[in-house]
Amino acid sequence: MCTGVRFSDKDGNMFFGRNLDWNTGYGEKVVITPRGYKYKSAFLGEMANSPAIIGMAIVEENTPLYFDCANEHGLAIAGLNFPGYAKYENTPVEGKINVAAYEFPLWVALNFKTVDEIEKTLPSVAIVAKAINAKYPVSELHWLIGDSKRSIVVEYTDKGMEIFENEVDILTNQPGYAWHKENLRNYMNLFPLMPAGIKWDKAVMKPFGSGSLMRGLPGDYYAPSRFIRVAYLNTHYPVQEDETSNVSRLFHTLTGVAMIDGAAAMADGTFEKTIYTGGYSTATQTYYYNTYENPAIKSVSLKDQKLDSSELIVKL
Repeated sequence: MCTGVRFSDKDGNMFFGRNLDWNTGYGEKVVITPRGYKYKSAFLGEMANSPAIIGMAIVEENTPLYFDCANEHGLAIAGLNFPGYAKYENTPVEGKINVAAYEFPLWVALNFKTVDEIEKTLPSVAIVAKAINAKYPVSELHWLIGDSKRSIVVEYTDKGMEIFENEVDILTNQPGYAWHKENLRNYMNLFPLMPAGIKWDKAVMKPFGSGSLMRGLPGDYYAPSRFIRVAYLNTHYPVQEDETSNVSRLFHTLTGVAMIDGAAAMADGTFEKTIYTGGYSTATQTYYYNTYENPAIKSVSLKDQKLDSSELIVKL
């Protein structure tokens, strides 16, 4: 399972991040796709002269399979698990822009600068259930896409392409975004401030301390519960001013829904945990990340890379 979040600082710089939750990692690393890299799409042919891209990925057949990424224009995307709901096309659709499921994040980051741009194009897109090879079968995902102004959720289901305005700038897993958004109404009572004391007849009662009006906020790892919790944390966190404070905000918010080994078993009996937390700052064009084994936050900046190269850059 996974959780994604987006917010902007007081100057409009976006911070976009996610937790990748699973029972094991894939050997993922920070991968930079430079401007000179030439990518041959499964259905659209060669793409070149693209913006530089940075994110967490594995590289297969010289193709970066991004879990999440952002381009130098400030458009970011993260794919989150969506089993049982995602339903892609079995074959390319005539008259549509056909994009293989595995390349969707890369295709978005290669071709668009803003959420407005990609949103206009998405109704013409068909996502095709094509795997890059037999080693990596098609993953059932939905996507959080954001820039400095807003974010959307993209779901490809038995209804076809669905696009949702994301008013809380977060995403978890199944069910679909529309269900999660409606479910928020069950938690309208949550409030961050401490109430004054109240009186029941002759009994005067005061709260034990802070957080008394947060009672009912779900604390489990179930996707609907994480959606409520991260929506509350993201929308109530005070706006920060500097890079360090905003990176701290991003990681503390995602830590609030991070999964701990041994707490939640999958169907096969193994336990999910937050394999890594990663996020991008448009203010400094920097990707930040940590892992379950090493919580210290590391960073890689696009500004330090040879962005006109034609070869993928993999950071160990």
